[in-house]
Amino acid sequence: MPSASVPPPPPVAEHSMNTVPLHRHPGLPAFLAARTASSFSACVQAVAVGWQIYALTHSTTALALVGLAQFLPMAGLLLPAGHAADHFNRRLIVVTCQCIEALSALFMAIGAFGGWTTPWMIYAMVMVFGAARAFEMPCQQTFLPSLVPAHVFPRAAAVSSSLFQAAAVTGPSVGGLLYGAGAGACYLVCALGFACACMGTLRIRLAYVPRPRVPLSLATFVEVMDFMRARPDMLGAISLDLFAVLLGGATAMLPVFASDILHAGPVGLGLLRAAPAVGAVVCSVALVWRPLNRHAGARMFLAVAVFGVATVVFALSRSMAVSIVALAVLGAADVVSVVVRGALVQLRTPDSMRGRVSAVNMLFIGSSNQLGEFESGMVASMIGPVGSVALGGIGTLAITIAWIRMFPGLWRLDRLDDITPE
Repeated sequence: MPSASVPPPPPVAEHSMNTVPLHRHPGLPAFLAARTASSFSACVQAVAVGWQIYALTHSTTALALVGLAQFLPMAGLLLPAGHAADHFNRRLIVVTCQCIEALSALFMAIGAFGGWTTPWMIYAMVMVFGAARAFEMPCQQTFLPSLVPAHVFPRAAAVSSSLFQAAAVTGPSVGGLLYGAGAGACYLVCALGFACACMGTLRIRLAYVPRPRVPLSLATFVEVMDFMRARPDMLGAISLDLFAVLLGGATAMLPVFASDILHAGPVGLGLLRAAPAVGAVVCSVALVWRPLNRHAGARMFLAVAVFGVATVVFALSRSMAVSIVALAVLGAADVVSVVVRGALVQLRTPDSMRGRVSAVNMLFIGSSNQLGEFESGMVASMIGPVGSVALGGIGTLAITIAWIRMFPGLWRLDRLDDITPE
């Protein structure tokens, strides 16, 4: 008598693990809380620095120098920081940097309360902050793919982005309101926020596996550049965002628009700074429920084009309501680019290189924010803030068209949850 065959187990859906609540992944809630606290503090600090330096100098060149002061240490230290992230304890590096940020904000609070703050003190504090961020950001970028499986990454990245942007909504608003009590109140809140971020990072569960120490050398970064050149979709996504932020960034001119063009005051500055984050939160929440499962590359290019158009609308607006809506649309469009680029950089890179690749990504993207502020400020000093911002938006549109032709593989990118290390 033939033996009865055992029926095969029922098939398991390819992405059934997507139904597991995100907060059940160990370490993820602590990571999200720490990143949110740090982002909130950085946004409050940005409002305080921008308004205080403009109040002291009434100079667009001074605003440009703030961006340059943060860009220089980031540009100089990000590559060594990426090397450190691949060979030392990443969590310990982040904790150390957040402690430095808290202490520098506390020092600025004491100076503001004492009435002896000068523009050069602000530049120095911003440089210290930029140096700390240079080491913190490449390490922090590697946390998320270590905390969640690859097929969960797009949802987790969208949640992280929504919380980041929620902090960016409340941070500028709180910063604008607190500035009514003086810059010292803003800096004191920043110090407390960075301290909370430090405590949250200490609670993240990350396994540290020591790797063989490799001396810092040019060859280690040549390896990274060769890795990225062999993946043109990754290189295209990073460089597209670089030029979009460099040319289309209007944030450096917000104090000028709030003070001299829209006549909105510190509270208005807070609302303008919060507007991109409001749009980004709405878009991020939408991406949590409706991830970019199809045509991710084409949607990224469309979003960058919308970013450029919204920048031009903001530059030409003389209405506070229209300006806020334009900035909200700008922020929503930026989220799509952030999610696609983050998936390419973090999921296509092996863990042994994530620190260095993240550092190159942050050098191109993170520092372009500060360099874009410097560029906007210098151009504004020659042709005015309106012309500077409008020209940047037009440049973003031109770059988008050029990049579609240069990186057709990125245009054809389809599903993010299918990205794997190569």
